[in-house]
Amino acid sequence: MYRDGDGPPDDDARDGNGSGGDERLPRVPAQREQQDPRRGLSYGRQPADSTAEAAAGGSAEAEAVLPSCGSALPAESPEVSEPPDAPAAPAELPLPRVSPGTASSMTSVRMPQPYDHGTLKSLLGAWALAACSRDETLAVEVHLTDCAACAEEALRLRNAVGLLHQDESLDLDPLLRARVLEGCLGRRPARIPVPEWAGPYDAETARLDALLRDLGDGYWTEPVRLQWFDGAPVTRQFTVGQVIAHLIAVDGLVGRALGLPQQGVDTAAEDATERYGLDRPRPVRLDGAAEEVELPRSPVERTDAHWAAHRHLPGATLRLLWREQSHRLVRTVAFAGEGVAGLPVDYGDFELPFQDAFVDRAFACWTHAADIAEAVDYPYGPPAGSHLRRIIRLTADKLPDVLAARRRAGLATSPSRLVAAGSPGRSLKLEIEGEGGGEWLLALDSPGAVPSADHQVAHVVMDNQEFCRLATGHVVPEDVAAGSAGDRAAVRDVLYATASLSRM
Repeated sequence: MYRDGDGPPDDDARDGNGSGGDERLPRVPAQREQQDPRRGLSYGRQPADSTAEAAAGGSAEAEAVLPSCGSALPAESPEVSEPPDAPAAPAELPLPRVSPGTASSMTSVRMPQPYDHGTLKSLLGAWALAACSRDETLAVEVHLTDCAACAEEALRLRNAVGLLHQDESLDLDPLLRARVLEGCLGRRPARIPVPEWAGPYDAETARLDALLRDLGDGYWTEPVRLQWFDGAPVTRQFTVGQVIAHLIAVDGLVGRALGLPQQGVDTAAEDATERYGLDRPRPVRLDGAAEEVELPRSPVERTDAHWAAHRHLPGATLRLLWREQSHRLVRTVAFAGEGVAGLPVDYGDFELPFQDAFVDRAFACWTHAADIAEAVDYPYGPPAGSHLRRIIRLTADKLPDVLAARRRAGLATSPSRLVAAGSPGRSLKLEIEGEGGGEWLLALDSPGAVPSADHQVAHVVMDNQEFCRLATGHVVPEDVAAGSAGDRAAVRDVLYATASLSRM
């Protein structure tokens, strides 16, 4: 017996004259009723006086009936001769008479072995997984047409196999931690909640920590390309360990504003030269303890000093130092609450309020984590929508002051106008599309001027990801994908001001 679509070869299906059988015959024979007592196989419905008809030479109907494994033949066939090696027929059942053209195909087909109900039921799981042999598959499928209970069980097993074969990514959703925390805190609020403005930093450090944990210790020397904009595109290559050390150094400035202890400095390091004062003896306090060596406050110089002092540390140790520092920062602001939101953080060349500095460090953590992920071909998505909104809002709010600074430095191209403080002046509408986006009116003449829709001279539209890439120097203003209308010089000033926010 063959299932639908699994018939014998073409040459087996031909009659003695080389022509194919009747294509209208069913591919799967109907169920048989009477069984061969030797094999337990059905040979089809036999007439009641089959023995008498067999003795008389058989009837036309009996001659047209073939075994379940044979080829379909016309009811009327030419002269029939028995194959020389055909087995003897049982006395009570006549052997079907076949034509010479089909004798060879019948002798080559293996008949399925008999299986009892318990054996066939135990094969249903393997059948659903397509793990049965050909004979077992045939026996199971014949049995399913007779046993309704096994057919129902086979259908359930086949549906279950379909669920097991879902092609889904094995990577965890990067927002899984944020959703789990949100659900937990929704049911039972934290006893000491983290301020909302500290949420992006808490989430982004956790995501980067998960990335480093997945990479393992073999990736700490992998090259990572960092990019920023300093009047022109700047690209430098560092290792994964150096990127984490950079985050330790700059995050330490936020901890310094809270009075937290800074990372220790190894004065025996060869590269700790007089440039940073690391080779001089540490001053001793009255209680006999050596005072900590102060690192520079400028992010670039502070990073260089940290690399010089800690270059011998393995990557796993750097990860532990960075994670311990980030945990300490989050715990401290959780206990301090909103009282430290306006505390200034000194970056050497500029200052930021504490809540803005926390969002700024979350932006840097996401940016450098994406750089590491790109270097090792690891999937890494953007922050959660509420966190991305804070990052974009902080970046857009900085633009009026940056525009004024660039105008004072002679870097602006649009003509300037003197506007009294508090008066409306020329404005540009910045529209950020996508999750976390929004609209901002930016004063172009001076930070003291009031932006006004009536004095709008230009309009810029960007995607949220493209705006963040521009603000981190990962794309130059000339190549940014942005739509614009109005004063082209004003548009250019805003794009360059956004790119100048980037730094190492």
